[in-house]
Amino acid sequence: MKTHWILGPGAIGQLLAHSLAPFAEVALIGRHGLPAQQRLTTPEGEARLQYLTSLTTAQLAVDAPEPPAFVHITTKAMSAEAALESVAGTLPPTTPLVLWQNGFLAQPLITQAWPGPVLCATTTEGAYLTGDDGLVHAGRGHTFVGDLNNQHGELAETLAQALTQAGLTATAVTDIRQRLWQKLAVNAAINPLVALNGVRNGELRGEAYAGRVVAVVKEVAAIMLAEGIAPPNNGQGEAAWLALVWQVIENTANNKASMLQDIEAKRPTERGAILGPLIESAERYGLACDTLQALNDEIAVLEASYSRTFNH
Repeated sequence: MKTHWILGPGAIGQLLAHSLAPFAEVALIGRHGLPAQQRLTTPEGEARLQYLTSLTTAQLAVDAPEPPAFVHITTKAMSAEAALESVAGTLPPTTPLVLWQNGFLAQPLITQAWPGPVLCATTTEGAYLTGDDGLVHAGRGHTFVGDLNNQHGELAETLAQALTQAGLTATAVTDIRQRLWQKLAVNAAINPLVALNGVRNGELRGEAYAGRVVAVVKEVAAIMLAEGIAPPNNGQGEAAWLALVWQVIENTANNKASMLQDIEAKRPTERGAILGPLIESAERYGLACDTLQALNDEIAVLEASYSRTFNH
């Protein structure tokens, strides 16, 4: 029976654990232990109770179980490297990692640094936590798995089959880099604007915000062209990117984006992973990024305002 360690028991981490537990050995690993009995509410509204193994990184250091078949890192992008470091001493260097982060920050860094295989996953599954012992699987989606250098197709296929068997429809792909950049483009157009304005995704269609969405997409489309990332859905240029963004806004109209959840909870956001790579790329190619830079600066000011509150 394959073993999966899941580092960072947030919403996606717990969804993975609930889904895989009937088919594999699963351990949720974090800084704090969780109640053994966990409750999952399915997209159809059915409640299911599941016993999940939860270990702290401190326990792991003292009494490490058998090495796992996969280590899934499901923390926020800015915490991924530290999470890996906290367990690396107990892992054989050949252990496959699976990175589930938003943006395009952790993936190239960890792929380069880790000696074993590194898979990247991008998913449209929707889930949110309700306390320490509850998870709502808010919407079914699709997960794509692959590696940045396209060297581990067989491993990606094995994982995709395991996820699909567990009820999370997944496909192994050879173009995960393209897909991560595409998701980054959509996140950049939605997350910062909803976070700054305290609105749900669908409200971006309104007159107050639509112009700024278009301005972000204009910059992003030029960056994608420079990076060699094909427009989505076999479309052409800026129009294809804008169509994709409006489609996602439509499909997720009632969603509260992760960056808005972070701002409301006064947590650091993933602006460095979502806006950072785009701004860096624009600067590298000498492209305009005034709108992206302004969004990044505005969120930085917000983050600084509540971190000051905590520090006094």
